[in-house]
Amino acid sequence: MILETIVTTQSHLGVVHIAPMGIHVMDDGTRLVMPFRPSTTLENILASGCAVLNHTDDVRVFAGCLTGLRNWPLVNSVKVPVARLADSLSHLELELTRVENDDLRPKLFCKVIHEANHAPFQGFNRAQYSVLEAAILVSRLQMLPWDKVESELAYLRIGLDKCAGQREKEAWGWLMEKVEAHRNGMDGGGGRT
Repeated sequence: MILETIVTTQSHLGVVHIAPMGIHVMDDGTRLVMPFRPSTTLENILASGCAVLNHTDDVRVFAGCLTGLRNWPLVNSVKVPVARLADSLSHLELELTRVENDDLRPKLFCKVIHEANHAPFQGFNRAQYSVLEAAILVSRLQMLPWDKVESELAYLRIGLDKCAGQREKEAWGWLMEKVEAHRNGMDGGGGRT
């Protein structure tokens, strides 16, 4: 199973990095983190041996991280020297136990050493789902053909239009600015090629 979450890591200089990522949950409870190279998340976990998984229903964090907005409030974790999102519903503190190296996408096996719930999860509405899926799409803009991007976004827009609150509309707007910048860059700014 893969869960979409926000990963916080910290550099050896104490700089916190916040990144959305799909994390694999193994049958034995191990969390498998598989960042693509190059990756600040990868560098930080290898250097520190730990990370925090932050579970949030605020889809602005996912969209913000993909569009350059990474300044989210943080607080100290309990057992690892990596901050967590202050507004997370829950968080898991991870310790790196094993690395399977790979030139493209190393596998970082981590065990949960602490977990805490901070607020109840009320569930996702269709707009939140739409923003999460659009965020994943935006993270792959360089890999996907433009017609697939357009068709996926048109479908996701249906759920957004029916169910969005202010947070979802704001997050969607950030993502669409990134998509538009990508589209304009495809031919130098004047339109699609």
